[in-house]
Amino acid sequence: MGNNHDTWRGVAFGVGAGAAWGLVFLAPELASDFSPMQLSAARYLAYGLFAVALVAPRWRSLAPRIGRAEWWALLRLSLLGNIVYYVLLASAVQLGGVAMTSLVIGFLPVAVTLIGSRGHGAVPLRRLAPTLVLGVAGIACVGWQTLGVPSTLPAATRLTGFLCALGALASWTAYAVGNSRWLARLHHVSSHDWSLLTGLMTGALALLLAVPAFAGGVGGHTGAQWLRFVGVSAGVAVVASILGNALWNRASRLLPLTMIGQMILFETLFALLYGFLWEARWPTALEALAMVLVSASVLSCISAHRRPLAAAH
Repeated sequence: MGNNHDTWRGVAFGVGAGAAWGLVFLAPELASDFSPMQLSAARYLAYGLFAVALVAPRWRSLAPRIGRAEWWALLRLSLLGNIVYYVLLASAVQLGGVAMTSLVIGFLPVAVTLIGSRGHGAVPLRRLAPTLVLGVAGIACVGWQTLGVPSTLPAATRLTGFLCALGALASWTAYAVGNSRWLARLHHVSSHDWSLLTGLMTGALALLLAVPAFAGGVGGHTGAQWLRFVGVSAGVAVVASILGNALWNRASRLLPLTMIGQMILFETLFALLYGFLWEARWPTALEALAMVLVSASVLSCISAHRRPLAAAH
């Protein structure tokens, strides 16, 4: 029973992380006057500052537990899961739109689940077949909807956006797998502290990114645009980076990698919901069907992981 309780707790944390991360798809639209590099630098500078404030009281006890290997891992994970991922995602949103980007990023669960199928606690891929089929079917519905809508954007622009989205997909898949494996071996560091340490490293990298991002000058924007830019960057840093990453790390410790991959579907689901709210419209029949299929995919995955536990008892 304890294992099942941990599973449902892990799912709840995964849903919370998806709700927080779904907001990052709106941010490039809310601050469309600024470049993806500027958005990424500002968001992660804010993340780094918040992380410094939160980790400072525990720094003396935490620092001795982090060795050279951990710092190198934090550097790689911060680059893959934050800096590189968000520059590519913001570029994809601005060049190809929220729907197309959500579609491509929606394949993350399939990618992470396939890679994690050899990991500890994983169930056989044949048992995950219904989960993967439902997930792909849901994403295909969104894709059909996206491709069926005429666009005024040039084909080259949409293709570039699509390639940026694919790059973001690859970057975050590598991060999700690497982060989950590090959390599994870091028994002496809490998932929340690991998230804050990731924030420290990401903030340091954002300082380097800010130089080329703002090198061309900061003129040409009104006071209102700057105020919105700062507000969006700070808001995304707190909600998506601080809260979302903390919830995700808690989920990563409670769920096997094949199951944590499915939790990323909630990011796509919430990104679509926020998009509907932003556009002030109801989902189309295809979009509604996609959300039902995505939800069924996650429930199927939970069921597949509960059966081995029941057999063990």
